[in-house]
Amino acid sequence: MSTTPVAVTGSAVDRIAELRQEIDACDAEIIELVRRRLAVSAEIGTLRRATGGTRLNLAREQQVLARFREALGDDGAALGMLLLRQGRGRL
Repeated sequence: MSTTPVAVTGSAVDRIAELRQEIDACDAEIIELVRRRLAVSAEIGTLRRATGGTRLNLAREQQVLARFREALGDDGAALGMLLLRQGRGRL
């Protein structure tokens, strides 16, 4: 089953450009939120180490992963794991 490419012209081209700008804006917000999350995570890590705690809290990580999985499915859980790894480093 082959499909013939359809040329995108006129108002569709303009709309695609608008939507891509919207995606770019979303990406910028996501990047800023990840940076903020990393800063908060670093502060938590510093406080945990200063009080004799461990770098890792498995129960908390499971809560985070469950929240991402519930909201976004299995790919969401993978995204959550990437965010956790960014904050604490690889195990």
